[in-house]
Amino acid sequence: MAAYIARRLVMLPLVAFGVTVLIFALLSFLDPAVRAGAFITNPNQLKAIDSIIRTYGLDRPIYEQYWTWLREVFRGNLGWSQTARMPVREAIAAFFPGTLELTFYAFVPIMLIGVWLGTAAAVHRDRLVDHLSRIFSISFRSLPSFVWGLLVLMVFYGRLSWFPPGRLSLDADLFVRSGQFHAYTGLVTLDALLNGQLWIFADALRHIAGPAITLTMVSIALLVRLMRSSMLEVLNQDYVRTARSKGLAEPVVIDKHARRNALIPVITLSSYTIVSLLGGVVITETIFNFPGIGRWGAFAAQQLDIPGVTGFTMFVAALTVLGNLAADVLYVFFDPRIRLR
Repeated sequence: MAAYIARRLVMLPLVAFGVTVLIFALLSFLDPAVRAGAFITNPNQLKAIDSIIRTYGLDRPIYEQYWTWLREVFRGNLGWSQTARMPVREAIAAFFPGTLELTFYAFVPIMLIGVWLGTAAAVHRDRLVDHLSRIFSISFRSLPSFVWGLLVLMVFYGRLSWFPPGRLSLDADLFVRSGQFHAYTGLVTLDALLNGQLWIFADALRHIAGPAITLTMVSIALLVRLMRSSMLEVLNQDYVRTARSKGLAEPVVIDKHARRNALIPVITLSSYTIVSLLGGVVITETIFNFPGIGRWGAFAAQQLDIPGVTGFTMFVAALTVLGNLAADVLYVFFDPRIRLR
């Protein structure tokens, strides 16, 4: 197992290097005056573009420009974001906690409901629960996320006034920004509990429920179908029939012998799901006016904020690389055969 994980860790820097080369290759098509924004750390430098071009060698050969840019990236200098009016590094730190919080409240029900319903559909194949899961999956997958988002907003906020957009109400937001509230983690619901402010916790949950429900509806359908097909394949394996022939109880056969092996392809899909959530679900965050990193990335693209877009792209790329690594490590715990490779 250690050798398997070590090989994956060795590949990590190579993949990261390839990502930086690809991003810089795209940047190289831009005018040097535009690329100079990647080296700006405060708004006062916006008037000294020519000086920045000379200082960082943006008029030199492309390979020299790449190493200069990469050195600044490792130092944490990702440039100045005009849309966020702060350095890109600080913008990512400011907007990511909201997306991380939203990811938690969406990913947990996606996994729990998806695995449970997919398992139930496979175990009760061609029965009522299986037919309902198919209708459920096809219905939720047939419409894009912005349609579900608008429907959730219209029903749960427009008609029922349950789940308003944004992250906090005005009163809660003013209290959070006051000196009486300490932001320990940047996750409002967790910080509210740490501060003993249950009304802030309830208010934050009301605001996060709408986008979380939308993301769950959109993402869960594919997981249910994949879990069902994987579970059906496993249930036909010899070792499952052997377990049943030994007289083991059906819940033991399903939970201990079948479901664990059926989760292998689900882990792959889950890694992509959580990376897409952590990278900021642009449409959902925009519809619900949720201040996450996805909404900021979309706004930066609309305003041609090149340093902001570049920083957002590098952040999502880093999450993708780490997500794939996490999936490879999880394979070892669910499939012992991988340890021998």
